[in-house]
Amino acid sequence: MAININLELTDHCNIKCPMCSQSLRDDAHGVPKRFMSWETWKATLAGLEGMDEPVHLCPHWLGEPTIHPEFDKFVEYAFEVNEGGKLFAEFKLHTNAVKFSEERARLLIRLANAPTTSPTCFQTIHFSIDAFSKEVYEKVKGADRHQQVFDNVQRFLEVRTEMGMDLPRAHIAFVVQPDNAHEAGKYVEYWRHSLLHLGKSVEICWDWPPANSDAIYLRPLNGADQETLDLLHADTCREIGIAPRDSISGRLRGDESF
Repeated sequence: MAININLELTDHCNIKCPMCSQSLRDDAHGVPKRFMSWETWKATLAGLEGMDEPVHLCPHWLGEPTIHPEFDKFVEYAFEVNEGGKLFAEFKLHTNAVKFSEERARLLIRLANAPTTSPTCFQTIHFSIDAFSKEVYEKVKGADRHQQVFDNVQRFLEVRTEMGMDLPRAHIAFVVQPDNAHEAGKYVEYWRHSLLHLGKSVEICWDWPPANSDAIYLRPLNGADQETLDLLHADTCREIGIAPRDSISGRLRGDESF
């Protein structure tokens, strides 16, 4: 069984999603927010060697990892010292894609496809977008970054195609909630068309997608009235045709969902 380690580069975030507790408080862990030091990053990575089980490493928890001032340096170093997978077997990146330049896209694609990187190591980037229109994006993400994010993710897809690579796969997320459910169909169709236009096959999923394919996936929001939120997610997925209408249960969740 793999050991999942969230090595949080920062607990700062650059947007204010109302659905995320990060947007509701000035501290994330009971102490002032901060950025991980270079020394801590190096020492912690070194401490992963010799673990009894495979390590799945994610530089994220409550904050947005890409806003760390030295994000590129930190990630490049991690792959440099991981030759042969001696420190971690899998690397997972979750990002809101606000800070995702072409240079960063090229770096991550290069690292995922490096000769010293296993093809099962850096398989996916999860892009948390959650909206189709500018107006809904501002409501569910708490920031005016819609066009910037759409441009950044589209450019990543185009650069990856230009470089002739399939990795890392793009997993484009939509957390279904009352303020965005009505445009889930447009969201799915937009990103499906973008991927197909670039000659990529794409999975459309109602929960966590497979690692071996680009995917657009819809997940339920977690909240106080979970039964209602699960039903909204299930009804939305059925309405846009990505889940069977004749399912007995109102809930659509995979085994690994949270």
